[in-house]
Amino acid sequence: MPPKPAISPSHAAVADDGVLLRPMTADDLPEAHALSAEQRWPHRPVDWEQVFAHSEGLVAERDGKVVATAQRWLWGERHATIGLVIVSPACQGRRIGHRLMSALLEGMDDRTVLLQATAEGRGLYERLGFVRVGEIRQHQGMAQPTPLIALPAGWRLRPAGLNEAAALHQLDQDARGMPRAALIDELIAQADACVVLDHDGTQKGFAILRRFGRGHAIGPVVAPDAEGAKALIAHLAGMNAGRFTRIDIDFDSGLAEWLESIGLLRVDAPTTMVRGAPLQHPEGAPRLFAIVTQALC
Repeated sequence: MPPKPAISPSHAAVADDGVLLRPMTADDLPEAHALSAEQRWPHRPVDWEQVFAHSEGLVAERDGKVVATAQRWLWGERHATIGLVIVSPACQGRRIGHRLMSALLEGMDDRTVLLQATAEGRGLYERLGFVRVGEIRQHQGMAQPTPLIALPAGWRLRPAGLNEAAALHQLDQDARGMPRAALIDELIAQADACVVLDHDGTQKGFAILRRFGRGHAIGPVVAPDAEGAKALIAHLAGMNAGRFTRIDIDFDSGLAEWLESIGLLRVDAPTTMVRGAPLQHPEGAPRLFAIVTQALC
């Protein structure tokens, strides 16, 4: 993986406590993974590599050791997400997280910035101008054989075709409110399965099953309504029956009770927060029922 210029080195600064902020490079990934493992986050080294490929990041270094990380992903000219903000427990209470976030936010006043906040981080993000706009529910467990959801006449599920990436880009952009074509292309390329919800030959939604963390993850899930989302999820969960499966859903989706009925229990509930203009969705746009990851959103 080539080195990344990422955030300008001018952001690097040494504080009075000897903590250096500097751009993150590929050489930092092993220590970044060790930090997430210390928090008992499930990310594998390859998961870090995959998100780093699209990110600009910072690390905090003390005595030659990486003690904190934070990354941002720029989507188009007007949007960004922030995630993988981690401070080693031994270095918490020194405002390192605040310094990392302040540096990441430089130059992004004209962007809508989205993140998923832990309970511990929410106060920091509020002080930096983020406001709560929703919640995510993380569900996971051993996927069970799942009854398929009946679809109305003219609707069907089918594998994604080789030439319909552009249609899936547009579905994701309309549902998420920001353009992420490069990310969707990579997810499709790495997917165990990518399923399209089709109505009379027109793509109306899609969902992806891929390796992540302790097993597999389902996401994103884009659909016009909850029944379409259930059909996509049931299909992929059934394909993954007997294996560990995770999905992070919009709390307002109405899917939580149904997910628990198919063996995917709730384990976490981060807060969705935005700084800047609200995300815009075209009239009649499909909905994002499940996110990619809490970092990428």
